[in-house]
Amino acid sequence: MKQIDLGTLYIVATPIGNLEDITLRAIRILKEVDVILCEDTRTTRVLLNKYDIKTKTISYHAHSTDAKESVIIEMLREGKNLALVSDAGTPTISDPGVLLVANARKEFGNNVSIVPIPGPSALVSALSASGISSAEFIFLGFLPHKKGRETLFKEIANSKRVNVFYESTHRILKTLASLDLYAPTFNIMIAREMTKQFEEFVSGTPKEVLDYFNANTDKQRGEFVVIVEPK
Repeated sequence: MKQIDLGTLYIVATPIGNLEDITLRAIRILKEVDVILCEDTRTTRVLLNKYDIKTKTISYHAHSTDAKESVIIEMLREGKNLALVSDAGTPTISDPGVLLVANARKEFGNNVSIVPIPGPSALVSALSASGISSAEFIFLGFLPHKKGRETLFKEIANSKRVNVFYESTHRILKTLASLDLYAPTFNIMIAREMTKQFEEFVSGTPKEVLDYFNANTDKQRGEFVVIVEPK
C-alpha cells in the first residue's frame, strides 16, 4: 500500500506553442501542487502568468546536479506534491525528466504515486496531421549530433516502418541532405512550428523538401518534427 506521507509527482504536459493548448486538469494541478519543477523557470513563468498560477517553481533540467535531485526526492519523502513540466509538450518523452521519474521509482518502489496529466505532444500532433499511417512507427527522439548519426540514417533507409524524430534549426538541412543520400525515394513530412503563428507542413521526397527549404531560407528557423515514410 502507498505510504500516506509520500507526496505525488505529477507529469504535466504543457503547450508546445499556443498557450491555449492546456487542459483544465493541468491548470488545476499546477495551482494545487506545492512546487513546480521546470526545465526553465522563465519559460514556464510565461504560462503560469497567463493562468494566474502562483505556485513556487524550481529548476530541474539535463544539467541539474545529483544534489538537486536528492532535494526533490526528499520533498516527495516529506509528503510534498510536485508537478514536473518541460519547456513544451509532455515531460520525460525525449526529455531528462525521465531520470527523475526513474530514480523516484527506484527510491520508493510501488509506494510512490506518479500521475501523468496528458496533453500536448509534438510527436502525436505531427503524426495526426501528416496523413501517414501511425499504426506502427519508430520514435527516435533527437538524433545524435555526430557519433552514430550516419549509421542511424542507414537504419532509417532500411526500415520498413515509419520513423519519426525531432530536429533543430541548425541541422535540418544536413538531415534532409542525408535522407536524400540514403533514402531518396522515401516520403518525408516536415512539421514546423506546430501550433505557432508560422506553423506549416511540407511533404515530398527528401530532395523536394530540401529544395523547398533552400529556396525559402526564412522557413529554416523553428522546431521541426521529421516523419519518414518508406517506399
